Amino acid sequence: MKNFFSYDIGEPRNSVLVRARHVALTAIQRYGLAWERIQFIQWSDAITYQIVTLAEEKLLLRIHPDRWSGEEIASELELLQSLNQTQGLHVPEGIKNSDASFIEQIQTEEGYQHPYVTLMRWVEGEHLNKDITESMAYQMGVMTGKLHHALAQFKPSAEFTRPSWGAEWFEEEFLTLEPYYPRFLTSEAWRRYQDAAEKVVSTLVRMPRNSANYGVIHGDLHIGNIIIRNDHPQPIDFGRCGYGHYLYDVASALLGLHVPQRISFIEGYEHVRPFKKGDLQDVECFFIMNLISNYCHHAPNESEIVNLVGEQPYAQAYIREYLRGASFLFERVEPVSIEECKSS
Repeated sequence: MKNFFSYDIGEPRNSVLVRARHVALTAIQRYGLAWERIQFIQWSDAITYQIVTLAEEKLLLRIHPDRWSGEEIASELELLQSLNQTQGLHVPEGIKNSDASFIEQIQTEEGYQHPYVTLMRWVEGEHLNKDITESMAYQMGVMTGKLHHALAQFKPSAEFTRPSWGAEWFEEEFLTLEPYYPRFLTSEAWRRYQDAAEKVVSTLVRMPRNSANYGVIHGDLHIGNIIIRNDHPQPIDFGRCGYGHYLYDVASALLGLHVPQRISFIEGYEHVRPFKKGDLQDVECFFIMNLISNYCHHAPNESEIVNLVGEQPYAQAYIREYLRGASFLFERVEPVSIEECKSS
């Protein structure tokens, strides 16, 4: 059967969204909602909608990609239930359907796999903008430290299953970039990507794992997945939660911050979870890992290519410093001049 999110050559991408809307409307009936309106949010990993009920309650409906099993989705919701018991954290939480299940599997067009759907309570808040103050960056660091403290205390059930974001996953992820790199990289730039990826993997396999530095992490803690609620940052979208080093999340957040903000973020994080010797070097490894994996995710989408090309002078500068062994997190890195690739 075809992947629900796939579409044939010559078929508009919008055809997936047409299928998705039918799935969303069917799911709403399964949950027995008295709804007033449904609004498409985005198609990133999952396809998401905001549902507003007649009682003016806001809900989040997600149509999950086929790569996530029902057990993995249930495990994410188990984690969120636990985190909502943590003082100071307010994260999305699943809602049960009429059969007391958190997950629905909805039939769709013949020939396509039946996607899993979940419904969650909407977390109110404002998304961060580009003008993040150093004070807010400090609070983001504190929040991340508290999140990791709560994650370290989490006791998963015997059925809990989530992926691991380590060397093996990154090697497989990097392979998916090879067919697409000519869209935004020269051959020389691609060789630097390969060298950087090889260095990341060799560092990861040597990195120790213990309860202090490794466990369940958010897995996608970029600034787009942090909102401001009652003047305090809160994490959202745990769709990529899994096992990994806590510093992976730190690096993910730092990727979207400027140097002064990064310094404040680290200060806030260390207020809750002090760094050990060598941690900053590991954060730089995860910084490059996040940077490259982001391009693995976005490169197949042709509409993203203009942005990817525009980011390369900075991406290449960070990769250059990483390969040199120079510290770059708290230094202003000047963009490099690179020849743009021809469009494919």
